[in-house]
Amino acid sequence: MGDLKKSAVMLLLQDVDGKPHLIFEVRALTLRHQPGDICLPGGKIENMEKPKEAAIRETMEELNLQREDIEYLGEIDYFVTPYSSIIYPFVGKISSQKILTPSPYEVDHIFKVPLEFLIKEKPIEFNMEIGPRNTEGFPFHLINRGKDYKFSSGIMPQYFYQYENYIIWGFTARIVREFIKVLEEELN
Repeated sequence: MGDLKKSAVMLLLQDVDGKPHLIFEVRALTLRHQPGDICLPGGKIENMEKPKEAAIRETMEELNLQREDIEYLGEIDYFVTPYSSIIYPFVGKISSQKILTPSPYEVDHIFKVPLEFLIKEKPIEFNMEIGPRNTEGFPFHLINRGKDYKFSSGIMPQYFYQYENYIIWGFTARIVREFIKVLEEELN
């Protein structure tokens, strides 16, 4: 319901020295939207495109991969943000021998984080309040109890992973945290 912006991301794994690592991108500094931010491969879902197709297409474009380079492993639950968007996360793997050459138009550089690190090191958690803030001009006279109405508010956790000189945070960290929770449930 509503007009949500839709995107899909890929939790892309690659073995390094026999151990699984998760690939992250640092967005190109020339981009208009979130330059220099850390993210997972992925992007906007095009018209008539399925979320899985978008995640694979965007990963191929950003990392200069071919379709046969990506082994699709599955998906985790989608995430509806408080900012009118929905993100569909998928999981894939590439060969340990594959050398990645990111597209300079979209990606400044990539880095890989051992899955073991993400499992062991719990993220820093900060709870942000969400709810009505700027009510100037709000038509209180149109609702029952006016200014005394009990508007809903809530808490949205923000997660921060610190790895070497990188800070992985925001929706990227939230998706990674959910992925790690799924892995932990599978291992137990």
